Amino acid sequence: MSINFVQELQWRGLLHDLTPETEKFLLNNSTKGYIGFDPTADSLHIGSLVQIIILMHFQKAGHFPIVLLGGATGMIGDPSGKSDERNLLDQETLEKNCNGMQKQFEKFLDFNTTIENPALMINNFDWMKSFSLIDFSRDIGKHLTVNYMMAKESVKKRLDSESSVGMSFTEFTYQLIQGYDFLHLYKTEGCKLQMGGSDQWGNITTGTELIRRKEGGKAYAITCPLIKKADGSKFGKTESGNVWLDKSRTSPYKFYQFWLNTSDEDAFSYIKIFTFLSKEKIDQKTKEHKESPHLRLLQKIIAEEVTTLVHGKEAYQKATEVSKILFGKTTSEAIQNLDSETFLELFEGVPQANIKKDLLVEGIDIIKVLVSETGFLNSNGDARRALNENAISVNQIKVKQDYIINVKDLIAEKYVLLQRGKKTYFILNVGD
Repeated sequence: MSINFVQELQWRGLLHDLTPETEKFLLNNSTKGYIGFDPTADSLHIGSLVQIIILMHFQKAGHFPIVLLGGATGMIGDPSGKSDERNLLDQETLEKNCNGMQKQFEKFLDFNTTIENPALMINNFDWMKSFSLIDFSRDIGKHLTVNYMMAKESVKKRLDSESSVGMSFTEFTYQLIQGYDFLHLYKTEGCKLQMGGSDQWGNITTGTELIRRKEGGKAYAITCPLIKKADGSKFGKTESGNVWLDKSRTSPYKFYQFWLNTSDEDAFSYIKIFTFLSKEKIDQKTKEHKESPHLRLLQKIIAEEVTTLVHGKEAYQKATEVSKILFGKTTSEAIQNLDSETFLELFEGVPQANIKKDLLVEGIDIIKVLVSETGFLNSNGDARRALNENAISVNQIKVKQDYIINVKDLIAEKYVLLQRGKKTYFILNVGD
């Protein structure tokens, strides 16, 4: 292979553990490898992005990535890294979630069967739905002892935890079902490698052991570290919750801002993990960043690369324009060109007043708008003083006492942005 996949993961900080001879096997063979994703929501979030990027590196290295949607395992809930049992999802919800995730994966991996190493997406519900408990116990369960399963770290941690209420049989069987997934893919697809987060090591090696005991075969495992912030807090969480890949859940602007607000310490690792820039370029940009940290060069590069990867170049450019608007570093045309959704998100929480569109057709005196129509300012005298001090803007353009607001001032055909000074905003919401 032209690219050493294991070395690529290693220098990027994406390698935690691997089974013996894995690197040698991957260098000498173009193989299939998979990562499982349980459909707990109809969108992936940036925690999932680490695993997606690993599959992208895998495909770039000439291998065949498999996305395994956990339509069956999602019904149970993986106990790894959890102190409580997860709520069980019904079939309809799981199907909806799988469909949402499937569309997202198509952005990142090449599933075109005309290329040499196309990606594949499958759902473990397809083979688990008709597997009876008796058949599973007889054909699979007999190959692994309870002692072997109890020794797994994910099980021991759960049982030893003071806050835990124990582990249900349902959750205990999860590693066996995940192990069977690996066995099934080994037999039907010739898949020799499973990858995942470091908390999945026990489940993954259950699969390699099952393949060894039942088929006499050799399979491999790779795990990556769980990404945490430098301050120890959970990666991918904000005050408002998860950072999602679906733009209807987390807008491209908020997504871009998440990466832009990365700390310097985290930026040094994130640029390796979340971008596809070369080692030479990353080393060069890291050096430049350290020489002038106030310019936040790494954060800007990460925000551009990841936003473009997930939402496209156009969404990235729009996010940067929105940022400039918020900090008053743009032209009036940029704010006039905002769509309704972006405008409301940008000025979320800003007080509003409703006004009839007919009034704007005729044109309204700025003082009347500032005082009697909106209550933005307390009195006509207050309005005149502010206007004389050059402190009032309409759509971020300074205006004087003789200004008349009309339909030409509408943003997204519905809004006018009033501003006093740098940070005090008010919105005219124009209706019929």
